Formats: sequence, C-alpha cells, structure tokens
Amino acid sequence: MLQLGLSLPRCPGGAAAAFPMAEPAAGEEPGPGPEGLGSSPVTIVVTSEADTWDIDTSPGRGCGPFVDWAKMPEAQGPARIPRDVLGRPPKELKRLAREGCWAGSHAGRARLYPRLIQRVSCRLVTPDALVYRDVAGRLFGKRSVSSHPLPEFLEGCPVPTYCLSPHGVAALKKILICVGALFPDITHSPLLPALAALLLHYSEDEAQCFESLSRLIASNAPHAAYIDQSFLAHQASCMTFGDLASKHCPAAHKLIAGAADNVLEVYSEWLSWLFPGLPLAYAVRVLDVFLLEGQKVLYRIALALLKQFRLSAAPAGPQGSDVKAELQAFARNIAQHVTVDKLLERAFGIRLFSRKEIWLLHMANRKALVERGITVVQRRPSFHLAVDMQKFSSSTVTAQEMRLVWSWLPERFSLFPPLLLFSTCQDGCSLQRFYTCCEGYEPTVLLIKTTEGEVCGAFLSSDWAERKKSGATSGFFGTGECFVFTVRPEAERYEWVLIQRPELAKAVPRSRQRSPSPAPESPPGSSRDSPSPKHLAVPSAQGRGRLSPFLAIRHFLLPSKTASMFMAGSRDGIVIGGGGGQALSLDASLLRGHTERCETFDNPPLCRENFQVQLLEVWGFQSA
Repeated sequence: MLQLGLSLPRCPGGAAAAFPMAEPAAGEEPGPGPEGLGSSPVTIVVTSEADTWDIDTSPGRGCGPFVDWAKMPEAQGPARIPRDVLGRPPKELKRLAREGCWAGSHAGRARLYPRLIQRVSCRLVTPDALVYRDVAGRLFGKRSVSSHPLPEFLEGCPVPTYCLSPHGVAALKKILICVGALFPDITHSPLLPALAALLLHYSEDEAQCFESLSRLIASNAPHAAYIDQSFLAHQASCMTFGDLASKHCPAAHKLIAGAADNVLEVYSEWLSWLFPGLPLAYAVRVLDVFLLEGQKVLYRIALALLKQFRLSAAPAGPQGSDVKAELQAFARNIAQHVTVDKLLERAFGIRLFSRKEIWLLHMANRKALVERGITVVQRRPSFHLAVDMQKFSSSTVTAQEMRLVWSWLPERFSLFPPLLLFSTCQDGCSLQRFYTCCEGYEPTVLLIKTTEGEVCGAFLSSDWAERKKSGATSGFFGTGECFVFTVRPEAERYEWVLIQRPELAKAVPRSRQRSPSPAPESPPGSSRDSPSPKHLAVPSAQGRGRLSPFLAIRHFLLPSKTASMFMAGSRDGIVIGGGGGQALSLDASLLRGHTERCETFDNPPLCRENFQVQLLEVWGFQSA
C-alpha cells in the first residue's frame, strides 16, 4: 500500500497528521514523475475564516465553468441577498436560507457557498484546495480520468450529474477519486456524490469544490453530522428516519405499511428521494439550508415529501405494487404537486426533536445494527434487515397484521424477530405466570383477542419487573415510547399524548435536566454485567439509558401527572394508560378486561368497554 505523506504547516503545538493514500488499481502506472505517487510531501493549509467578501446579487450566471447552461434552470426571481449577509448571526442566516434569500442569484450562491462552508467546524487538519491540486496532478496528470475507477465506497450509490457539462462530469469523477484517496476510512456514502455534483455547479474550479466537500466530510460539530460515511451510519440514519416518519407521518406510514412487505426497506431509500430524486431547482434550495443546519434538514424535507405523497395518493393508496418506485417517481415530479417554497414551509412546520435528541436516537439505532452484525468497515449488508414473518404463527393475529404492528415499533426493535413469551392457551390464565414469563424482557408487545373477535394491544417499553421497585408514582412506570393500538376491526395506533400534541408540555430547561446520555456500565459482577439470553441487549438494559432518553418523562414539564401513566402492575391485575380512565386493564384471572379513554394516550375505547378475553399473548424480541 502506497502512503501519501503530508507535511503540515507549523500550528500551535506543532500538530501533524497523515492521510493514507489508496493503492492504484491493478495495471495502473503511478502518477507523473520518476518517484511516483506519494514520493514528496503535500502541504495542508489551515484556512482562515474571514468573511469580508462582497456577495454578488446579480441574477446572472456568475458561476459554473462545469455547467451546461442549456439545461440549467433560471434563477428564481430577483436576488434578495443583504450586502452584509455574512455578518448576520447564525439564526438570521438560517431564516434567510429557509426563505430562499439567495435563490434568485446563481452568482450569489457561487460566492456565498464557500464562505458558509468555511464556517463549518471541522478537524484542524483537513485537506484543502492546495492538497487537491497536488494530489490530482500526481494521480491524473494529462491522462484521461477514465483510466481511474471510482472509489469503492460509491458501489451501489447513484452519482447524479444534474446540469453538469461533459467537462463537469469528468471533473466530478476526479474529485470523487481524490476524496477516496484522501479519506480512505469512508466505506459507504450515498449522499457524498450528490453533494459533490451540486457544489461543482457553483464552484470556480475543481479545487474549490473539493475543499468545500472536504470540510463537510471532516465536520466535527457536536450532534450535527453532514455526511454519513459508512453503511452502519447510513443504515442507522434510515432507521432514524423510519422512527420519525412513524411519529410525524402516521397516515403515510400506515399507507406504506399496507402496501409494502418491508417498511424499513422503503425507508432505506429516503435519502434518494432528495438526492438525486428532487429536480435541481428543489435540490439546491435544500442545499441552501443543509449547509447551515446539517442532516436534520434532510429529515425535515423527506418527512414533508412523505406527507405530500400521502396527500397526493389516490384514496385506495399506491396504484402499483412497488411503493418504492412510486415514491421515487413522486419526488422526480414534485413540481406537479407542490412548489419548493411550500415544500420547505411544510418541512419547517414539523416539530422535530432537537439535534441532540435525534443524535441519541441515531446512536441507539446504530447500536441495534451492531448487535445484528453490521460493522463500520462493511460496504454491504450481511443480513436481511426485515423481519421474516413467513414462519410467524399466532393465535391472535395473522402474519400480515403482525407485520403492521411491527412497522409501528421503534426501528431499532423491529430489526429483531418476534419471540412468544406468554400465551393463555399455552401457559394458562394466571397473572403470576404472566409476570414470571415476561420479567426480564423489554420491550414487549401485548396482544388481546376478545370473545367478540376484536384485537387490540399495547407496546410496552419497560420490563414488568419494574413494578417491584419502590418510588414509582402511583405504581406507574415506562416511557413515552409506550403506545396502545387496535388491529381489528380497524388498525390504529395511539401514542403518548405529548407526541400527538407536543404543545401540551415544554422541555425541561437544561439546568434542570439530568444528563440524557446512556447510563454507565454496571460494576463487574452485578446482575446486569452481561445480559442473559432472554434479555434484548439493544439498547443496553442499563437503568435509565436503555431507551430513547428524550421520551423519558423527566425531560418534560407535564401539564399533569396523569399524562404519563404508561403501565402498572400488581397482584390484582395490570393497567396500561391512566388519567381520567384506563386504556386497558385486566384482572388477575386475565379473563376480564376494561377499556376507556385515558389522558396518557388520548385514545378512544380500544374495543367493547367491558370485554371477555378469548386469547392473550405477549411477544418479546429475539436477539441474534
């Protein structure tokens, strides 16, 4: 393996670093010069953050030696870029970008993008334009770029060219090849080629585009990643989007769950709805805000697209059998359904969790994938992510109904196949037996079939053993990930009222919060030191950090305690949901139950108010 030595300028502390260089492909000759690639040092310059450039607000081209102007869409009306835009505070810049302040000037974007990217916090030593010129000269010289294969991390990733000319397409390939050489740790990155292509439209040369892309790759801003750089990170982002879609787009989620065998497979393509799915005029508006706000913006836009897809779909749902293809086609033709301004307005009207909270959810999903065998270095999945329901057998629901219930679960749990823990037809109608079979498992899914043929249930986030702990208010425990649902005659989910109506509560001020970070490791020798086979090890079954922390009640100023009564158990029976009523309650015989509206889930009765139980099952999650 050849190594590219990098000599660095003297910075405070005299720091130095080296970027490993990819080995040339078989049959390739080294770059120009008798000593070949990597024979002499490359200088890296730490760029300044001066922001004194004037921004050109003319609507003219002002950019794009790599652009085919016959294909390039016209700028959207007159530019409204303030002359002092770079001096505005970050919050004001975000507002201007969201409103399309520089959508009216290609030249304005060309001058503004590099300066905005210079403000991105990144590693101290990051390859820049000078590095690119040196490395590109050594790699390509005057030879055609076609003799160099694209980096392996692009395998299976679309490389959109938008409105680039043939010269621009060649430049794009060279930039991506150099990225692969200077960032050898990247193993999978579907977003990266689209970003490179978009930035190249507004770059004065290849080196400037590379430097901008390099800073986004090397960003170290806390909880604000720009580009996923491994299959593990990308798949965790897909799962995180699935979690957000389930909560913020319930109608669209239900539509997709009914049309697709594998919901996660559909959501695994969410990023391609935006890049390269959206037309250029929409994609650059997304880029405008992405450069200032990071990946959270992409979640917002994709959620808005999903909502619009549901609004535009026929009443019977998707017309074809391939909902993935229909979503891709919808994104390509988005201009027929909604303007870019309206799309962004709807996207920023969605009340998402904070950047840090989304990051915590992403890390929980990442941990679940590691549990299933996904690694940082692999380029392709080594297993089928979807739950295989072909062998599923239940006395209460069909495989198709269970697939729908599974689609409602947090993505990190839906990776795992269902495991029957308790059934009244096998274990008898005993509450004590119910507790014995279910303790040690979390989360669990409760399914009830009444003598009238109705089916309802609950997703319960916490171990039933929690009922034994002292200090739980009113005997209730659990987190805001709990929900209740109906399956028959109609399928519907009822989540925590604060997810349905977040305006009812405010987040606890940071000064009053406990840290939401995962709990520390248990001391060696403790009962939690290593999970037994019946414990789902993902997320960690350790204290308060085991579930998504932003749904723990300690992070909210609740309107009343009755808004957080998730689950409770005693020797007399179990209760799910409280406050003004109980969503579900069962007596000690597990034969008689009651359901009514409760404040925790704001649900209607899930079946006949007073019902007889025909069958009851509890399902857990079987770890790999």
